[in-house]
Amino acid sequence: MSDKAKRQKDWLEKAGILTEALPFMRRYSGKTVVIKYGGHAMGDDRLASDFAHDVTLLKQVGIDPVVVHGGGPQIGRMLERLAIKSEFVDGLRVTDGATVEVVEMVLSGLLNKRIVTGISNAGGRAIGISGKDGDLIRARKLRRTVADPDSNIEKILDLGFVGEPDTVNPHILDALKPTDFIPVIAPLGADENGQTYNINADTAAGAVAGAVGATRLLLLTDVEGVLDKSGELIHEMTVAQAKAYMKDGTLTGGMIPKVETCIEAIEAGVEAAVILDGRIPHSMLLEMFTPDGSGTLIRGD
Repeated sequence: MSDKAKRQKDWLEKAGILTEALPFMRRYSGKTVVIKYGGHAMGDDRLASDFAHDVTLLKQVGIDPVVVHGGGPQIGRMLERLAIKSEFVDGLRVTDGATVEVVEMVLSGLLNKRIVTGISNAGGRAIGISGKDGDLIRARKLRRTVADPDSNIEKILDLGFVGEPDTVNPHILDALKPTDFIPVIAPLGADENGQTYNINADTAAGAVAGAVGATRLLLLTDVEGVLDKSGELIHEMTVAQAKAYMKDGTLTGGMIPKVETCIEAIEAGVEAAVILDGRIPHSMLLEMFTPDGSGTLIRGD
């Protein structure tokens, strides 16, 4: 086969893929998709480039993507460089005054603008904001209790300036929706006194998805999706099934808060939430534009 014939065959295959994707593009046209971006996908240059191109494509085919990004590893490295000690409790970084300043610097400055630049380089237009801009995320201090292993008496943990969304005002996102700008949100919020709080990116993404009535919440992770007790991927589940899996021990560790975030988003009006592997190139496109999807989809009962 000549080089020209090979190229023609290759393009015919690509045309076939586009044709198969067209019904899905129509289905999601004009709809909002909130994407939590973080983990390995954000730390790998090739995957970061793929992500920027994929988000740009979503916007160009008529879908309205909203990106909420994390940055835990990058924050950790900056704290080490500045010789600021930090500790974790139940997977959450204890955040004192010095730490929250570094968190804001890394999230709103370094990482947010890096993602915006990546989307720009991919041919899109993005605007970087934090949850503090336009009063997008009004935060409250996150309070956690833990039982003493000896006395079984519960005590309140003070995690410092770690917060959770109290209210989400999507006015700034509503204003951006008719434009060609893609919002990229750093998961920070402020309380009524203007105090800055660090918010878990999954939690922030779920709250934003509920507030804007997103058709999909996509949580990019470093795992294949939700696995059953034998280690096999669960492709789809209802909210009731997800709650049952939490009770019977199928879900453990860090997957529990991710699924809880999905459930809360669905109960707030999101059509479905998907936990998918951000380490797989173009996993978002596989989820949105193919019949089998990618990862684990959670939907209402």
